[in-house]
Amino acid sequence: MSADVPPGPSNSWRQLSLDLPLNPHFRREDFLVSEANATALRMIEAWPSWPDDVLLLTGPPGAGKSHLAAIWSARAGADICFGRTLEGADLAALAGKPALVVEAADEIGAAEVPLFHLLNLARQQKTSLLLTARHKPDLWGLKTADLLSRLRLAPLVELGAPDEELLRAVLEKLFRDRQLAVDAATVGFIALRIDRSLDAARYFVDLLDRAALARGGPITRTLIRELLQEFGGDE
Repeated sequence: MSADVPPGPSNSWRQLSLDLPLNPHFRREDFLVSEANATALRMIEAWPSWPDDVLLLTGPPGAGKSHLAAIWSARAGADICFGRTLEGADLAALAGKPALVVEAADEIGAAEVPLFHLLNLARQQKTSLLLTARHKPDLWGLKTADLLSRLRLAPLVELGAPDEELLRAVLEKLFRDRQLAVDAATVGFIALRIDRSLDAARYFVDLLDRAALARGGPITRTLIRELLQEFGGDE
């Protein structure tokens, strides 16, 4: 539904959401730092002086793992692949890169053996390897003992869920990027009521922008409450 379509009944907000792309800017200058992510950022920026060729980056959904992976990819010239794609992949070609990111490494499914071989090949060729995951390897449900042992030896840095300070800062930046005038009190109102996730912040600001355009009016608390009610907020 395009932004110039007149608003209809309440389910129009759900229609508006159908084509909402999550299109975050994953540049270094777009990464906002707080206590929840400062340690992880320092480790990413410490490359190539890592304590090991392999680094594990863990954290809940929406904590910023993909953003940090993209920052490191640009810094190290790394290719990016996903754990679920390792089954049947050309592991020698992947390990032959100077640096590689494996996103969602805990979603490897049946690709435990390919991941184990990739780790071995990367170590042999001194390939820098960044693995992102939601949890520590012990919680992946791995059946390959040698793989679990290898992953346990790798340095690990954890991202916490975004704290309120970070969520407010992200919301403020998202509104500024869209040239939307939203006061600090309203930003705080939203931050307390959406999921504590960077993806949720991006999604809600995108949705709010489109809904306001569809109505042809400013962003108001009334509109914010309607969207929160529609999409499961606290209101």
